[in-house]
Amino acid sequence: MIRIAVDAMGSDRYPVPDVAGAVIAARQINCAVLLVGDRGRIHQELRRHDLSGIRVEVIHADQVIAMDEKPAVVGKSKPGSSIHVGLDLVRSGQADAFVTAGNTGAVHAVAMLYTLRRIPGVRRPALSAIFPIFGKRLTFLDVGANADCRPEWLAQFALMGEAYASTTLNIQSPSVGLLANGEEDGKGSELIVSAGQIIRELPIRFVGNVEPRQVLEGKVDVVVTDGFTGNILVKTFEASTRYLARVIRDELRSGVFTSVGGLLARPAFERARARVNTAEIGGAPLLGVNGVVVIAHGSSDSAALANAIRQAVYAVETDALQAIQTRLALIASPAPADRSEKDE
Repeated sequence: MIRIAVDAMGSDRYPVPDVAGAVIAARQINCAVLLVGDRGRIHQELRRHDLSGIRVEVIHADQVIAMDEKPAVVGKSKPGSSIHVGLDLVRSGQADAFVTAGNTGAVHAVAMLYTLRRIPGVRRPALSAIFPIFGKRLTFLDVGANADCRPEWLAQFALMGEAYASTTLNIQSPSVGLLANGEEDGKGSELIVSAGQIIRELPIRFVGNVEPRQVLEGKVDVVVTDGFTGNILVKTFEASTRYLARVIRDELRSGVFTSVGGLLARPAFERARARVNTAEIGGAPLLGVNGVVVIAHGSSDSAALANAIRQAVYAVETDALQAIQTRLALIASPAPADRSEKDE
């Protein structure tokens, strides 16, 4: 049975949605969950749930990393945190994957520098985001792990994203696009132009530059960019969907006739909201570290966290880690770690 370590102290309202999501996942999916965090608080929360017929284990961690703490500091100062302990369970083979809704930067730093380390040859792990677009799942990377990037890093992001999309997301021959301000070759910053030249030589279905318009039209499966641009893009997408939903709701409530029409159209609006709701996917993988790690939003509810666990189970079942390693091996000479990086 697949074993998923779940950070019970990760979400904004921990441990309530974290524990509830783990219980839902353990009941709906063929997996065992290891809840990591304050043993007393977790057991107190578990008493609210029916645990019959499911496998739930509690692993104590006596420290919590807050959302506003600096990754560079907590990596060393909180070795007993739920993030450290959960990732170490994966490193030691006691768990097959780690799921958290905690501090993204801390997860990235602890995984890369203190526990899982990187897949051999990986310059920088990339944080991805998965969005439902016109009935399919679109993968963005990087969306925040690396604000400043180099062209060869984006080439590795392309390989890792393509491998994940084709295996775990089950997309046949996924198309890969490089986010730019124009479709033509030569458009974009020096980083984008140089990265495009490298990616074009890779054995993947690279479609060249793509603009946000094409992304939201569902014309590409994997979108590659640097962490600064990617983070702004996905946050703008999320904010835009909430804004449009509010505008529509306000207009429907503006008069008697529109209110009646809104009631009649409510089922259609609910289906539309579900189509763009990232909670239906739950979380996205941190690609490039030597283990399966899925990160959910801090605001996730129990359903979203259960879906994040489901995403981790899919990644384990489809051996996403091996697929990424195989793709990276296509590069003849994997790059060594940057001298500026201080692995401990």
